[in-house]
Amino acid sequence: MRVPPTRRLGTARRALLGGLGLAGFLVCWQAVPTLGLVDPQYLPRVTDVLARLAEQLVDLAFWRRLGSTMTSWAIGVTVATVAAVVLGTVVGLVPFLRRATHTTVEFLRPIPSVALIPLAVLMFGIQREAALVIIVYASFWQVFVQVIYGVADVDAVARDTARSFGLRRRERLTHLVLPTALPYLMTGLRLAAAVALILAVTAEMVIGNPGLGRMIELSRSAGDAVGLYALVVVTGLLGLAVNLVFRFVERRTLSWHQSVRGEETP
Repeated sequence: MRVPPTRRLGTARRALLGGLGLAGFLVCWQAVPTLGLVDPQYLPRVTDVLARLAEQLVDLAFWRRLGSTMTSWAIGVTVATVAAVVLGTVVGLVPFLRRATHTTVEFLRPIPSVALIPLAVLMFGIQREAALVIIVYASFWQVFVQVIYGVADVDAVARDTARSFGLRRRERLTHLVLPTALPYLMTGLRLAAAVALILAVTAEMVIGNPGLGRMIELSRSAGDAVGLYALVVVTGLLGLAVNLVFRFVERRTLSWHQSVRGEETP
């Protein structure tokens, strides 16, 4: 499909403004320690951070730790999504279960995941499973709540029409419930992916599992500010990449939906 010129112009303009904003941020970062406004011991120059980042990129140990973090992230997101979709669909389709679990969900959902770290360590020790408990718990609620809302949002007239035409339960799930709940699911999945990455790094910092979080904590304890900021930049780039990937998947999956089509309208 041909992209309208106005849309191409808008995309190029947003990219240009984003690039200018990033360049301005980097210039300010470089100027603050250079001018002595902040001690470089606490805020190193951006050139030093980027040089250290380049060194990390050719270090095999760095890639192993990055792979460990992303493995925990992927496992946590997958487990949380599968469990949330199954349970959320069942609860959302049964009004009695939705009412019966509402109070419990509202009680459990706000509990900070990091508060469960001592319990996770007691259960699994300093192992990846302890980090997965935290990641799955935080990610689960992001998807679960969205799935419940999506399943419950099925239009009553459409549901009655499907029944009057004699559609089987599986056909109603496929042609009625899934299209309605899919936008909610994609939103929950995108939020869960970002939350899971945050908790994966946090768990490694607190529990001590191998990964980027552990490297950040070691840099902090050693007073290596340059290495610390370089790793923080890596985590930021990871978060950006995860968000872009899931936004791309969301747009492709929901290309038929009004929300995505509205965003693409010039």
